[in-house]
Amino acid sequence: MSKCHLLLLMSLALSCAMPAALVAQATSSIGGLDAEVKQSQIPRTSDGQPDLQGVWSYATLTPMERPDDVSGKDVLTDAEAVEFEVQTLRRQNRDLNVPAGNVGDYNNFWYDRGTKVIESKRTSLVIDPPHGKIPSLTAAAMERQKRIAEARRGIGLDEPTPGGFVEDLGPGHLRVRCMLGSHSGPPITPGAYNNHVQIFQVPGFVVLVDEQIHNARIIPTDGGPRSRIRQWVGDSRGRWEADTLVIETTDFLPETQFNTRARFSASLRVVERITRVDADTLLYGATLEDPATWTRPWTYEVLMTTSAEPIYEYACHEGNYGLVNILSGARE
Repeated sequence: MSKCHLLLLMSLALSCAMPAALVAQATSSIGGLDAEVKQSQIPRTSDGQPDLQGVWSYATLTPMERPDDVSGKDVLTDAEAVEFEVQTLRRQNRDLNVPAGNVGDYNNFWYDRGTKVIESKRTSLVIDPPHGKIPSLTAAAMERQKRIAEARRGIGLDEPTPGGFVEDLGPGHLRVRCMLGSHSGPPITPGAYNNHVQIFQVPGFVVLVDEQIHNARIIPTDGGPRSRIRQWVGDSRGRWEADTLVIETTDFLPETQFNTRARFSASLRVVERITRVDADTLLYGATLEDPATWTRPWTYEVLMTTSAEPIYEYACHEGNYGLVNILSGARE
């Protein structure tokens, strides 16, 4: 992170006052999570907006898509949630379930997906479509995926050093080169570890700093024009709709990807919504729309909870000579 970024973040942290305003008690379906808006002192910034600042954890065992064995069921019972947590933690334990020949997937203590399903006990983070699944890929997207898979099958076979293979990784090279985190967003998505984001606010700006790859996303909320310059994380602009921060991001570079299942097109549009539910909880939601990738828009939501832990340095592997050894092991 540059000195300019650090100075900006320090000034943001020091300049925000935290007067509180009473939020009336109500029970509402916020984006489908049926969260209870509790009667509490919700802090506000000096310009009267809800104060979203702090370090927030979005770790959860709730899967992005609804598993087939709970098809048609939106919410787990208390007993089902406990059993789901036990079985999921056992299944994800890398010390117990290392596939034969896997040289790097071990030491489960490195993983930090959380230990609980989110409070709503939903069976998936996806809330739209209602069946809890990400929409099907378009024909064009499937062709893109096919080309990426073909390139990956040839990784390293003719390269004695990793100098060429990082290019062959296609959209994955952003992570290999430590340029972007795999789930830092936009949109922010729960992952295997580093599920923390720190939020800063000043009048006219909100900053999101994700723990993975330490990218500071500086988002104007003053209604100014877009830059229309394509970037890895797109061009984000925010606005307040009542007490919800709405962030609309467009103009992504086409190499950006959401997960291993789909590589975006340049027409991707992401709309994020962040609402402070109570003193300890944010509701984060994201709607993804890309007609060249999915057959319809889709939306997921996750609860973020306040974290007593600070954001730690994410020391990525720039210049990591272990890549040569990993490729050598794969060839053997």
